[in-house]
Amino acid sequence: MNRFLALFAFAVFAGFLYILASKIGEIDLWIVTLLTAGLAAYDFVTSSKDNS
Repeated sequence: MNRFLALFAFAVFAGFLYILASKIGEIDLWIVTLLTAGLAAYDFVTSSKDNS
């Protein structure tokens, strides 16, 4: 359940970043957006591993 909520939160965050970057449309913002989403995805993958 925690992994599902984390995935949902990541999807909402990525959607927000996409809307922000697509409305402004500057290449610099796209780079920062992709870097931010990549770091958030890395954190999701590493922190939601099954530690059993």
